[in-house]
Order: sequence, then C-alpha cells, then structure tokens
Amino acid sequence: MEYDLEERTAKFGENVIIFAKGLEKNEINKPLINQIVRSATSIGANYMEANQASSKKDFKNKVRICGKEANETKHWLRMIAQSSENKKEICKKLWKEAHELTPIFSKIFKSCQI
Repeated sequence: MEYDLEERTAKFGENVIIFAKGLEKNEINKPLINQIVRSATSIGANYMEANQASSKKDFKNKVRICGKEANETKHWLRMIAQSSENKKEICKKLWKEAHELTPIFSKIFKSCQI
C-alpha cells in the first residue's frame, strides 16, 4: 500500500470535523471547537501547499507549520477531553493520530537541506 500523507492529513481533518459536529455547543466548547477545527484542518492544507512550494525553503517552512498545527491540535483535544468528559475516548484516538503526525513532519523538516 502506498503511503499518502496528503490523504492521511485530509482524513484526519475530516475526522476532527465529524467529531466537532457531535460536541455540545456551549459557552466553553464553542471556542475550543473553533480552535480545533482550524488547527486540525490546517495540517492538511499546509501539507498540500508544501507539495506545491516554490522553493526548498518554502517547502521546509510549510512542513514546519504542519508539525506545529499537529502539536496544537493535541492541546485542543486535551482541553475538549476536559470540557466534554463523555468524549474522552474519541479525543484519545484523535490525539494519538495528531501525536503520530508530529514526528513525521519533524523528520521531514529535519531532512530538508537548504
């Protein structure tokens, strides 16, 4: 099976959107939902931009952003797990995927010679 990071990051963003739709829309969750959807979907968007980069430096910068967004997504998942205790298990699964993506982007970033 071919490894497709663009597809993996897009699927992750889609899964977070589905998850966010199921969260209770209360005063605490509304800003958390906004933040997690932004950070999780940004991973794939930035990776797609990286693959169309105009230079190695541009590619490296976009890949760095991917890693930062994956890391940020882990933070928002932790906050949502606290605000919506009935969603802890799905938060844990999504957190695991974000956690796996973080070192992937770190390795790509470090392997770029500019």
